[in-house]
Amino acid sequence: MEQNDQLAWAVHTRTGYKRKLPALEIAIISQSKLFLSSTACQKVVAAIYEGRVVYTSTSFIDLLPDHYKQKPITLYNPRNAPIFNQYRLVVPRTRNIIEVGQFMVLLVLFIAVMANRDPTRLSSLELVFIIYTLGFELDLFATMLEHGWHVYTQNLWSFLDVTFSAIFGVYLVLRIHGWRVDDANYAQQAIDVLAMGAPVLVPRLAFNLMSENMLFVSLRAMMRDFTVLTLLAVWCFAGFLLSMTWLSNGGHQPITISKWMLWVWFGLDGTGIQRSIDFHWLLGPILMVAFAFLGNTLFLTILVSMLSTTFSTIVSNATAEIQFRRSVLTLEGVKSDAIFAYQPPFNILALLILLPMKFVVSPRWFHKINVAAVRTLNAPILLAIGIIERRILWSGARRPIEAQEELPKRPSRAGLWDFSRSFSVHGDIAAVFDAEPPQEIEDEIAEDDDLGGDSLEDQFTREFGPEAAGGGRKSQKKFDGKNRRDSVQPFAGLSQHLKVLINEGSGDEGEGVNS
Repeated sequence: MEQNDQLAWAVHTRTGYKRKLPALEIAIISQSKLFLSSTACQKVVAAIYEGRVVYTSTSFIDLLPDHYKQKPITLYNPRNAPIFNQYRLVVPRTRNIIEVGQFMVLLVLFIAVMANRDPTRLSSLELVFIIYTLGFELDLFATMLEHGWHVYTQNLWSFLDVTFSAIFGVYLVLRIHGWRVDDANYAQQAIDVLAMGAPVLVPRLAFNLMSENMLFVSLRAMMRDFTVLTLLAVWCFAGFLLSMTWLSNGGHQPITISKWMLWVWFGLDGTGIQRSIDFHWLLGPILMVAFAFLGNTLFLTILVSMLSTTFSTIVSNATAEIQFRRSVLTLEGVKSDAIFAYQPPFNILALLILLPMKFVVSPRWFHKINVAAVRTLNAPILLAIGIIERRILWSGARRPIEAQEELPKRPSRAGLWDFSRSFSVHGDIAAVFDAEPPQEIEDEIAEDDDLGGDSLEDQFTREFGPEAAGGGRKSQKKFDGKNRRDSVQPFAGLSQHLKVLINEGSGDEGEGVNS
């Protein structure tokens, strides 16, 4: 027993608190897009995303673990929850909105710092930007540890965040080193490196706001194929660079030859072909022309074909791809680490203060201190969430059966660029199909679906007489179970009735002919 306890403790420390992989995470890791696009799975995903179904997730590593209270899988009712409910901060939909707000603050600070950049001194605005960005990077790092690198990279904008993290890391090192040695050159280099973050941060906002757009969904897969094929091309064409460098015998630097090859590769300039005779009067032109054929013609043709195939494959499975990305966004939004309840840059203070405190106080008191700190720092956000959920998202009385047994449908809303409905003469008709039907209509539909064969048989008896419906009654005696096939049972005697009518008609025609 003691050995088993030690083994369980080792697994507990290595993989997080009671590590259990949910089916949703397994489906994302295995990229089971057909399973995730099923109706039942999407209902569960939508319920988790909206916060109607709540549970305590697990993670690989917790930076600030607080597992004193574990929530089972339950249906959430805001009217039975406190107004300042700190657990609503990690609901995927709420978490997504908060993350967009955090990134917009980061983007505004970045633009303000670059607009007022001064390498000679460290301004207060730049200091605020550094502290806030450190908190933002801490949140990204905790997200990677929450579900692992493989799940994190399934997100559309993950490569943008990783790229900006690398740029900010180089900037911070150069900036600190320049401040330490009091050298403005290092500070200027740091500002120049930070300027490279603009091509990463600006499109990242578009990825957040239009995450279900097919352009952004396909761009991630196309970028992966492009990167792999480009690295293979650089590896293969490095032999041409070595040959030309050795043939030049020091006459041209490898950087200059690489520049000529790059221009030829993209078809920008033919200087490399003109200067190829400097390498060798015969072998130089042969190498450069062969590189032009292989690189500019063959490689680019293969690249375009691969990207076209990737894009067409994604577009053909557009629904599954979009729902897969939605599932990834939902899974990443379910957090168990307490560090996510603190907004940047307060998460840095929480990590520096609460983490050492965890080894001093008991788990119960640590939970109380953590909850008090989260509710105090996020009081306006929690108040807004509580009011919105009670007044808008959960407004109106719902039937007990619907509230307890059915998972809600994800509310349909118009697309971001769908402005044509306002100017269309048929906009009112389109709006009808977007609205939910009244409860009376749903009840009538349910009654029609449950309609048995008795009412149809009675109607048939009134029209054709009791003799025609005899076959239907015998059939129902043999088969007691009712299903939708019972609706055709009353017509079992129709053939005999039609025969009588046909015989009567034939007899009348025969009498007319004889007469």
